[in-house]
Amino acid sequence: MPQTTGTDDAWLRDLLLGGDWHHDGEDADGMAAVLAGRDPGVDGSGGATRALLSALADAWERGWQPADVAHTVRRRATTRAARLVVALIAGDARRTDAASRAPEGWVDQLRELGALTAGTPAVVAAWHRAEGRPADEAWREVLLLATTLRTLARIDRLVPPPSHWGPGVRRAAPAPPPDDARVLRRIRALLAKAESTEFPDEAEALTAKAQELMTRHAVDAALVDAASPGTGAPPRTAVDTRRVHVDDPYVRAKVQLLGAVADANGVQLVWYSGLGIANLVGVAGDLDAVELLFTSLLLQVGQALGAAERAAGRRSASRSFRRAFLLGYAARIGERLTSARDRAATAAAAEQGVDLRPVLRSRQEAVDDAFTELFPRVRSSRSRASADAPGWWAGRAAADSADVGPRRSHLR
Repeated sequence: MPQTTGTDDAWLRDLLLGGDWHHDGEDADGMAAVLAGRDPGVDGSGGATRALLSALADAWERGWQPADVAHTVRRRATTRAARLVVALIAGDARRTDAASRAPEGWVDQLRELGALTAGTPAVVAAWHRAEGRPADEAWREVLLLATTLRTLARIDRLVPPPSHWGPGVRRAAPAPPPDDARVLRRIRALLAKAESTEFPDEAEALTAKAQELMTRHAVDAALVDAASPGTGAPPRTAVDTRRVHVDDPYVRAKVQLLGAVADANGVQLVWYSGLGIANLVGVAGDLDAVELLFTSLLLQVGQALGAAERAAGRRSASRSFRRAFLLGYAARIGERLTSARDRAATAAAAEQGVDLRPVLRSRQEAVDDAFTELFPRVRSSRSRASADAPGWWAGRAAADSADVGPRRSHLR
């Protein structure tokens, strides 16, 4: 069979980016077979790579970031497609010189994805050779990935896309203050101990201690800001943004848990329903702490749910029980963390001999103002679905002895 030609590239680009075909079922299989017949080597001309990179560039303009795209492809497509999109993100990073020009947060995402490596410009062809699958299967993956990329909805732009990056070498980001790094190490250590202990009371105390440490650090930072020298108004608190990706199942319930942790640490949250993506707005150190604690609690709630099922003498609970368990766990965790926060703030005020309310209020106002500026049309909502009562109370009981840790875990 002949390989694709330059003329065919235009047709292929229209096919992948125009999508004038049904992207599932027999139509996808039939189109993949046509492409395999025309190009059994899969993307011999590089046309598919160029089209997919163009779709990625469009996604950046619509507010998406590298980790967002990788997360969404993992949710909607296959593991092979997920590997392909990471390779394409790496190709885009090389093409845009992201390592030298991108914002630091963008570079961090590329690093975490393993997308800051050298590679070939023939991304799709190299991926096909590495996967070792038949041509029609590979073309079907390409078709479905193209559909996923070009149908990504517009979301809020939190960082500038490549088209807005300036020339030249990006200035190195300043290292975090030593105190910040030291506090985060102490929080990680507390959570690791909480995970490893066999005693629920000790685990609960360690978790509360981690939250108190987060609060004390936030109070200290706010006092330093308030005492900064200057003749004008006090310096505005530096506010940052971050996206957290929440995996299936029970995304809504998990976001409730993330919201509870965020509320206890002065961080605002808005999430995109259906995407499994939450946006956090807060002081950088608080964002680090929230993400760390949320990750730890996700691990523990999975363990606690398994224990609850075993205690009930059942191999697997119903979906309604599991969802209610998560919601009850999130509600109780929120209460515990808020209590720990209040204790720490009260102790800090007594030690400092000052009224912390104006200082903390100024810090929170900075976060709220930044949130409103970024998400002016956001509206709050609460789940109206009913909850399984036994699951709810079982979740609350489990949260009272939460054993948390720093590793990620997925519920069954």
